[in-house]
Amino acid sequence: MAGASFAAEISPAKSVLLLEAEAQPGYHATGRSVAFWTESYGGPVIQPLTTASGDFLRSPPAEFFGRPFLQKRGALHIGSLGQEDLAEALVSEFADSPPRFERFEKAAMDERIAGLRSEWSIGLWEGGCSDIDVAALHAAYLRKARKNGAKLKCSTSLQQARFVGNRWEIQTSGGRFSAKMLVNGAGAWADSVAENSGVSGLGIQPFRRTVLQITTSPAALPDQPLVIALDGSFYFKPEPSGALWLSPHDESPSDPCDAAPEEIDIALAIDRFEKVIECKALKLEHKWAGLRSFAPDRLPVIGRDPASPQFFWLAGQGGFGIQTAPAIAQLAASMIQDGVKPPPGVDGSSFLPDRFK
Repeated sequence: MAGASFAAEISPAKSVLLLEAEAQPGYHATGRSVAFWTESYGGPVIQPLTTASGDFLRSPPAEFFGRPFLQKRGALHIGSLGQEDLAEALVSEFADSPPRFERFEKAAMDERIAGLRSEWSIGLWEGGCSDIDVAALHAAYLRKARKNGAKLKCSTSLQQARFVGNRWEIQTSGGRFSAKMLVNGAGAWADSVAENSGVSGLGIQPFRRTVLQITTSPAALPDQPLVIALDGSFYFKPEPSGALWLSPHDESPSDPCDAAPEEIDIALAIDRFEKVIECKALKLEHKWAGLRSFAPDRLPVIGRDPASPQFFWLAGQGGFGIQTAPAIAQLAASMIQDGVKPPPGVDGSSFLPDRFK
């Protein structure tokens, strides 16, 4: 998503070649998203990026896409007795910014979540949470980039790049290329791409996140909200099919790879879920894992490398890269192209790579 959105944003004014190591774009983190948009996700520093992306996702230009990418769902952050301090901390964290939380009593929680066990009695309602059509958004960005003349070359991994004179000389598995600027939107491989380009890595670390699709008895109701544990131990949401997507909210350090779930995380997810809802997981229909990549301070890295200004970082977007893609793409373009303004309400100085140098 990072590369596709940026290519679409910058390609009206720049010649763009988008190199993709896999046989098709979106194979890794983008294609494995649990697909929700919520202003609380990522914390208060990320919130302006999410909020700035919201209008575009709710009402995209007609020539970009013919319908909204967001569909309202709502999120309920829940806790058990003794976790009141977690609810207060979340409210305080966003006291000066969106989202605004509504405190729910147990009766209101029970109305939103069928079969919620009695011990779950603390609730914060986040009404703005929405599902996001990730595949449609990604495809629309790629379509716009191609329409603007950008070229996409798949199955092409970077082997080495060197800045010679005033251009990058780039050796890949698919041939040699040259460019005035090299943009590093390689996700879990961001540090590897930097080091293969003679640029120091920033300590961007991939973490594995596990997701299951299960059927339950009784079946999940498709209009129920996203449910998020206040202590960060799970989240789940129903799908229109009646299945349910579930994660133990794991965060296991990983090398860059084609991530796969581990059995212990699958068992943990199901066990935690069955302690929240009075129902049983009947069948594990699908399981997958993706890599969420973070810089050491868990903020995105957007901007020119201070030691190599023609190397541009577009990395470290954690699990919020999709919901912030419109704003991040516009912010990145404003750092490169004269006349492009950053998104309203977004200060990009917090994301510059020189904070690590």
